[in-house]
Amino acid sequence: MADEQTLQTACVHDCPGFCIINAHVKDGRIVRISTDTAPVRRQLRACARGRAYRQRVYHPDRLLHPLIRTGPRGEGQFRQATWDEALDRSAAAIAGVRAAHGNEALFVLHGTGHQGLLRGNVFARRLLALLGGFLDTYGSYSTNCAQPASLATFGTLETGHSLEDLVHSKLLLLWGANWAVTFAGVGAPWYLKQAKEAGARVIAVDPRYTDTAAAFADEWVPIVPGTDAALMAAMASVMLEAGWQDQGFLDRCCVGFDEAHLPPGAPRGSSYRAYVRGEADGVPKTPAWAAPITGVPANRIVALARAYATTKPAALLMGWGPQRTATGEQTMRSAMVLAAMTGNIGIPGGSPAGVGFCGRYIRLASPAIENPIKAAIPIFCWTDAVARGTALRPADGLRGTERLASDVKLILNFQGNLLLNQHSDINRTARLLRDPGKLAFILVADQFLTPSARFADVVFPAVTWMEREDVASGGHYAEHVLFLNQVIAPLGEARTDYWALAQLAERLGVGPAFTEGRDERGWLRHLLHQSGLDYDTLKREGSFRPEHSAPHVPFAAFRRDPDRFPLQTRSGKIEIYAHLAAAQGNAREIPAVPQYVESPEGASDPLRREYPLQLLTPHAPYRTHTIFANLPWIQEIAQEGISMHPDDAGARGIQDGEWVRVWNARGTVRIRARVTERIMPGVVAIPQGRWYQAAADGVDTGGCANTLTSARPTAWAKGNPQGTTLVQVARDAAAESVR
Repeated sequence: MADEQTLQTACVHDCPGFCIINAHVKDGRIVRISTDTAPVRRQLRACARGRAYRQRVYHPDRLLHPLIRTGPRGEGQFRQATWDEALDRSAAAIAGVRAAHGNEALFVLHGTGHQGLLRGNVFARRLLALLGGFLDTYGSYSTNCAQPASLATFGTLETGHSLEDLVHSKLLLLWGANWAVTFAGVGAPWYLKQAKEAGARVIAVDPRYTDTAAAFADEWVPIVPGTDAALMAAMASVMLEAGWQDQGFLDRCCVGFDEAHLPPGAPRGSSYRAYVRGEADGVPKTPAWAAPITGVPANRIVALARAYATTKPAALLMGWGPQRTATGEQTMRSAMVLAAMTGNIGIPGGSPAGVGFCGRYIRLASPAIENPIKAAIPIFCWTDAVARGTALRPADGLRGTERLASDVKLILNFQGNLLLNQHSDINRTARLLRDPGKLAFILVADQFLTPSARFADVVFPAVTWMEREDVASGGHYAEHVLFLNQVIAPLGEARTDYWALAQLAERLGVGPAFTEGRDERGWLRHLLHQSGLDYDTLKREGSFRPEHSAPHVPFAAFRRDPDRFPLQTRSGKIEIYAHLAAAQGNAREIPAVPQYVESPEGASDPLRREYPLQLLTPHAPYRTHTIFANLPWIQEIAQEGISMHPDDAGARGIQDGEWVRVWNARGTVRIRARVTERIMPGVVAIPQGRWYQAAADGVDTGGCANTLTSARPTAWAKGNPQGTTLVQVARDAAAESVR
């Protein structure tokens, strides 16, 4: 239509796909959405989530005015306020908490609804840094265990091959990697397809028969959740017995695989080979030992080891789900040992099996400034900083100080649902958030009254990216930069995070330092220039997609000459015996070489007598965490519930589609049963990101998995263990009347 304008923006939620969205606008209103159709080798095509974005912009529940709480926190009782009132109250709270408790009482919550340069959590940290600082964080909910494991082993987080290198692999071992849903980068399934067509065999190791396994796998190996390190140790045992290990690579490039290559000071019998052979504990880690632990038959373990060790090259591609468990560090480290044993590191078609960030990541400059406060906590432990901040010590993961001067008393949360919905043990978290003696003030900026926003004292109505300009680089495989045009005017009184924070900065006396005289477009120009890009060029062309002459293969130079190109580890080599692990002083839970460590609520916990089913909380293809959960189109296609194997459902008299009750000591969820053979017996799954909704009896009728998950952090990373949860399930006929 002649009077219809088409403007490019992008879907830059933390998927992390980062795909093009074209907004078709007529009379100042978005009338439809389309996506990338450019004739290039890899289109940045949006999925159902991005194509439903018009429903998000015009959803009847959009927050369009500032709100101030009138009832108890969490009850969702608010009144409409003016921006001046909401800003004045928020500025006074920040100043008051800072004066009464000091800057370590101020906290910006991890997580945000978008990954653009102008995201609110980054500018919120800038504001608090100008005021003297804030309690900082480190780590990640997504890769909490993979990060220290990769740093300890390789000295870097950049362990990922670029996706076009998959075509060189003869075997793809997808270990908990559901790339058709949790994008490792835009077009990841397309690259898997290219590898298959080039002759690669694909094996999926996963408790669930995922969409990726269904589409690409030649074989599915179900495994008991949390026992990955045991299976990997048994595979290593098979390789050693058959002599399939690449001993030359291990001798030249690795530390600690065998006794002859232990680092100075390491005790005898502490090598990985000694662990696998049982020289330290008298228990050889054979397939017969691993079978009852993992649920994988011994003969299948042998076949899996043979396939991976003898197919060259092979890529062990670790998903992030297996490391979001109570002992996830050991899973990731064990996978890296297998990659080293097979010599699949530093070669085309291989994979180091680490956290997987690609070294070709395009890093855009940040508007943040240095935080004067050096204290930092593991991001997963923020509720502990609220509950007992001054009691935290370095043994709890506290860095930069021996103790905190204050508990966290004020939280700024910009467009994130982590305040309640995405953190473990929701009922515990809600009790903390409700307590004004614990938290003096909570500010939330969002587009909807999410389960987290219901606990705010003040709510700022936030714009979508359709209502502002921004720039984003595409996720952890960020080989492109996208320009996000503003396509419509902000709805109601919704305003950008930057505008709101600049207003707060003025009230708190640091306005000029905060803005440096720049509006949002000025910041984009400045940050792009610092990144070597030009604002006008990027806006005109819509994207920056550099071409590369060859795939990115990490550690290739190191493999060629370890002495000339050492790693950033203490030894300069791949540390199978990791000095960072040994330095933790906790050999049982954090061994110097990776081991299978039994975990609370794991496969062998006696608690299984009461709660016999292991709960997984996988990502869903219909949401980005909690985003899109409230859109009608998405709800129509999702048809979600708790996945159960027919054996488990039949033993409980549960039919597909019936309401069930899922519970443990932390809480209860009511949800529909989805009976399917695409999950192994003894395991159930509730997709993460469903919105928590408490009924009068305290039962969560929204089906949020974190009503059930544990807040006990992992031993080393102090990360989230949400994949290690025991539950029981029963029919719930009364749920029909509740709903």
